[in-house]
Amino acid sequence: MSNRQLTAIDNLLTQLDQGLRTAFASAPRPQRSSPAALIEDSPLSDQERDHAIGLMRVNHAGEVCAQALYQGQALTAKLPEVGEQMEHAAAEEIDHLAWCEERITELGGNTSMLNPIWYALSFGIGAGAGLVSDKLSLGFVAATEDQVCAHLRTHLDKLPVNDRRSRSIIEQMLADEERHAETALKAGGHRFPKSIKAVMTAVSAAMTGSSYRL
Repeated sequence: MSNRQLTAIDNLLTQLDQGLRTAFASAPRPQRSSPAALIEDSPLSDQERDHAIGLMRVNHAGEVCAQALYQGQALTAKLPEVGEQMEHAAAEEIDHLAWCEERITELGGNTSMLNPIWYALSFGIGAGAGLVSDKLSLGFVAATEDQVCAHLRTHLDKLPVNDRRSRSIIEQMLADEERHAETALKAGGHRFPKSIKAVMTAVSAAMTGSSYRL
């Protein structure tokens, strides 16, 4: 039987399936073990535990957005190598998604009920950027990763001191996200001006504030 060439409808249905799995199902098995795997858990007060859950729920929601962004861009990328780069980055982000979900479960919390909304919005943004140009798409990746890194650094300051397991996850995520941003710029991504980044920061603040509670 010969291999059938995938049509635009086939690709769209594949992305829809991926979106439903990301937004509603448990995260796929990560390629790398969680950085927290070998770190002993420490006792947390109820208030500290609730705060850690909120922060890790925000990080998980951010990874849902990253999955959607990369999948949308991969769908509309004009150069094959750019699409492949987006898919590779999305695969690495799956590790983050799984690590955050695992830690939230350990702490006795739940992921954000708003994840389907964040996925749909981010997928639309990613696909739209890819339709305009690969340079804009890669630039948006770099700018988004800069925003994520800023949030992660803030969370490292806000985490309860005793929550070393969550801290180890965030530290590894930060290293990965910094590398993704650098790679996107080296691949020809447009460096966004501060004015656009300011708008992105405002939108991001709405997502983080709601995901912390819901």
